[in-house]
Amino acid sequence: MPEFHYVAVDAGSQTVEGRIEALTKSAVVERLHAAGQVPVRVDEVGLMSISNMDVGELFRGRRVSRRSLGLITSQLATLLHAGLALHEALAILTDLVEGKRERQALRSLREKISGGVTLADAMAAQPKVFPAFYVSMIRAGEAGASLEAVLARLAEFLERMEASKEHVKSALMYPLIVAVTCCISIAILMVFVVPRFRPLFEQAGSALPLPARVLLVASDFLQAYWWLGAVIPVAIALLIYWQMKAPGARAWWQRQMLKTPLVGDLIAKVEVVRFSRTLATLLKNGVSLLQALVITRDTIGNQVFVEAVGVVLDRVKTGKGLAEPLTQTKVFPPLAIHLIRVGEESGRQDEMLFKIADIFETETRRTIDRMLALLGPLLTVVLGLVVAGVIGSILTAVMSVYDLAM
Repeated sequence: MPEFHYVAVDAGSQTVEGRIEALTKSAVVERLHAAGQVPVRVDEVGLMSISNMDVGELFRGRRVSRRSLGLITSQLATLLHAGLALHEALAILTDLVEGKRERQALRSLREKISGGVTLADAMAAQPKVFPAFYVSMIRAGEAGASLEAVLARLAEFLERMEASKEHVKSALMYPLIVAVTCCISIAILMVFVVPRFRPLFEQAGSALPLPARVLLVASDFLQAYWWLGAVIPVAIALLIYWQMKAPGARAWWQRQMLKTPLVGDLIAKVEVVRFSRTLATLLKNGVSLLQALVITRDTIGNQVFVEAVGVVLDRVKTGKGLAEPLTQTKVFPPLAIHLIRVGEESGRQDEMLFKIADIFETETRRTIDRMLALLGPLLTVVLGLVVAGVIGSILTAVMSVYDLAM
């Protein structure tokens, strides 16, 4: 039977932890509730060390990852739901979190709140930890006396965004492995296999077929300039990094990517999901449309969509609705605009935005799965063709030598 490690808060607001054998994580949660304890974290023993490790933390600056922020948000919502005061919940969370930056952020929140500052203002003082949309939702939750509900929605929002990103990363893993295998296999053929046939090729002299000559030239080049295989990828990565740092160059590249078949459509869907879910979450928690659009614009990654939302924002200020300005940008898909118009007419704009996010997220996942399902076999076929070409060139050269000998 699996064993689970848990961290919970008892009736005396004390943190307790231990291990329980159960069939599922849900069973552990039920047993803790039955014992009068509020579960904060439940992890299966044996899956904690790697699956919960955020390797990116080793290479990040001062920012806190979305995964860590989502976990803190979920735990804070759970503690508040259990009836704890905000400063007590923050004190418990400070002891629970493992990351140094997270612990410092929570400690700073406690100090500011003890000094009479609101939670939203305390979070706004740490923009690298708490994004603008996060702070705005907390502010709306405090104003409406619904902080616990807002934290629960925020936790769900961050979890959905992180799940989408992890899905893409996992799907890219297999094609990446195949691509690396292709490169290594080709390098081994050119550097170690082809040179062994050089004496045989030289016997053919001028009668050596053109494919075999090209193969020898490629092999000599790779042996003499093998280091380019490491320098060129790094140089390309640095060039792309510098290009993405320059606003003008980044905007130009993003426009070109949107015009690319298949890829452009996929990028547009991803941005629509981000726009819709962020805007819906803000509106659901009482943030005004103008303020929500300003915050949403800052969360979008593609400059084309940023400019489009900026245009929409200017027209909304003049009293226009949301659907008509979105139509005029010619960036957002017709289906999304139609549903937004329906939401405006029915007074359920936030619900329709959530629906749009769900629809396009499903389409995005389906498109990514299809593209990556084709990419793996395509790379395998390319590798097979390259290997077949090398072997065919070698056999052609051997037959040429044999004909000369006859």
